[in-house]
Amino acid sequence: MSRILIINGPNLNMLGTREPGIYGYDTLADIEKMCQEEAKGLGLKVDFRQSNIEGEIITWIQQAPLQGFSGMIINGGAYTHTSIAIMDALLILEIPIIEVHITNIFKREEFRHLSFVSPAAEGVICGLGSRGYPLALKALAEMI
Repeated sequence: MSRILIINGPNLNMLGTREPGIYGYDTLADIEKMCQEEAKGLGLKVDFRQSNIEGEIITWIQQAPLQGFSGMIINGGAYTHTSIAIMDALLILEIPIIEVHITNIFKREEFRHLSFVSPAAEGVICGLGSRGYPLALKALAEMI
């Protein structure tokens, strides 16, 4: 069974209460449940994580191959637009990566249009709300 690492960056632990008009009412626990259900149907196993700490996220990325992950989904939160270090860690990987954003980052503030995750990603899903995560799992299942 292929294992998928799902990484969520800063402030995503506040989903459901954080600006629901922008991010919706699904909590991160709701999204994890959706991902676990979708993964089961696809014959995948999901390890779902969240951190507000950039260095912890980088360590998870670096350790992914050693821990036997076959693919990765990452919603870097604000680190998407600021972290060259996360990009550098992702570029080391030889597994498929899908970048996910709940909102359409291209309809938001201009500084959100730049992604340091995208150069390492096979694809980007944005603007479809929490549904983007299960879609990313489907895409990874086809790639693996």
